[in-house]
Amino acid sequence: MSNHLDDSCFFCKITKGEIPSFKVLETDLNFAFLDIGPLSEGHTLIIPKYHSARMDELPDEYLAETLPLAKKIAKALGAVDYNILQNNGKIAHQHVFHVHFHVIPKPNEKEGLIIGWPRVEQPKDILAKKLEDIVSKL
Repeated sequence: MSNHLDDSCFFCKITKGEIPSFKVLETDLNFAFLDIGPLSEGHTLIIPKYHSARMDELPDEYLAETLPLAKKIAKALGAVDYNILQNNGKIAHQHVFHVHFHVIPKPNEKEGLIIGWPRVEQPKDILAKKLEDIVSKL
């Protein structure tokens, strides 16, 4: 595990116990703890014990465990409404460049994640072209 951590990374230091945290749970591959600047009560972060800035660079075995852990945490929080959030890159609002997933309870309209969704209708021919492009690269 330690071979894949970065000594200068804040989140890597948390997984190694060098920085204290409010640990929710820990597995061989992931570490979950309460966010110290929560959007709502119980806001939890899940971080892999592997340093990678972006999700597309993270080995699959770490990702395979993430959603089951998020589900377990959401249930433990008793959250009826909640968001699972993961950002990649600065313009996508990533602030700590170590892959992490947020489990954010949404108890009411004012607490939790508040986002806009600037939806834009796409013509079907544009969607079909994008679909062809994506599928050709899978």
